[in-house]
Amino acid sequence: MSKKLNQMEKENNRRSFLKGCGLATIPLILPTVGLTATSLANASTVRSVSKEQAVNFIFDGLAFSPDEYLDKLIEITKQSTIEPDFYGQEGSIRLLEENFAKITGKEKAVYLPTGTMANQVAIKLLNGMNTKVIVPENSHIFRDEADAAQSVHSKRLVPIGKGEPYFSLNDLKDKINYTNESEVFKSGLGTVVIESPVRRADGVAVPVESIKEISAYCKQHGYKMHLDGARLHLAAAYTGVSISAYASYFDTVYISLYKYLNATGGAILCGDAKMIDQVAHQVKILGGTVYQNWSSSAMALHYLKGFKERWKKVRTVSDKLINALNKLEGIQIKSIKNGTNIYDLSLGKEVNLKTLAIYLYENHNIWLGRANDKGIVKFTINESILSRDIHTIIAAWEAGVQKARG
Repeated sequence: MSKKLNQMEKENNRRSFLKGCGLATIPLILPTVGLTATSLANASTVRSVSKEQAVNFIFDGLAFSPDEYLDKLIEITKQSTIEPDFYGQEGSIRLLEENFAKITGKEKAVYLPTGTMANQVAIKLLNGMNTKVIVPENSHIFRDEADAAQSVHSKRLVPIGKGEPYFSLNDLKDKINYTNESEVFKSGLGTVVIESPVRRADGVAVPVESIKEISAYCKQHGYKMHLDGARLHLAAAYTGVSISAYASYFDTVYISLYKYLNATGGAILCGDAKMIDQVAHQVKILGGTVYQNWSSSAMALHYLKGFKERWKKVRTVSDKLINALNKLEGIQIKSIKNGTNIYDLSLGKEVNLKTLAIYLYENHNIWLGRANDKGIVKFTINESILSRDIHTIIAAWEAGVQKARG
């Protein structure tokens, strides 16, 4: 009995320690259900009383609440001790970097606090004294990084492929020729960036044949290549092309730790040792050196193990789920060309999205997102569908659709 009490006291102390580290301040991630279907207060109440893990069709990952995140870390510590890092050195960070270097087939990997920093440091170091970097027009680097390349690193981003999910080799050649012919004082192009899967194109994966062609051309002409592969594991899961195969066409590769590896943040940048050894100094001068990162690295390490096998099961289960939902009157779920884990969900006029979303959320803790201006809901698949029996999820949808009929 005393042994059991000691174990309980140990677990309580660990929970208090984790909460004392500030993890309890992680904001509760709430879905944008239907058309603002429920208030913040009501949503918090529903989440707190639900005994079932959420099945969400909104995010790439599991969208843990703070309590769930803490519980998962405690579960991880029962399997093996979480080794702390100090300023990104040793501990679980070192293990994570070693794992990613192996997965990508690169010489070395380094942890950074954000994907934006990983992208920006990569193109700065790859580009050297050259000022121009070619990027997809719809990429995170061009659209979502606050002109950091220009403002901080004195690099000029040259966008390509406006309105397209990705650019081709011919597009690249045309852009390079146009730039070279139009500029009198040439400052030099050093790097070409590809993003895949493409967030602004609903998770479209750039075909590996296109990447291969562009990579060969860039090597022939001395251009470096960087891959914004924040969601690269998802591309591998849906295309069958391995992470290392994708990475082989690039000098550097960035992969996110929170989008589907369920950490609270963090990024990994992989490349040759000479390049990666320069990153720590860049992180420091940019103010990105964090005292400890073990809570994120331990979570990412946990979900990295067995990822390929789990997502093979995710795909099998999701195919069955989508086939079943498509048999419901008023429901149509379509795949996207070259897509990964995001599908287009359309509802018939007789099915009210708001009513459906509220029902699924309040009665089954199933999260459904908003419709866009075309009336399409982005139906995102992730590991949360493995948390319940598929027939239970289908039954919830059947009841929800029935209730939502006008």
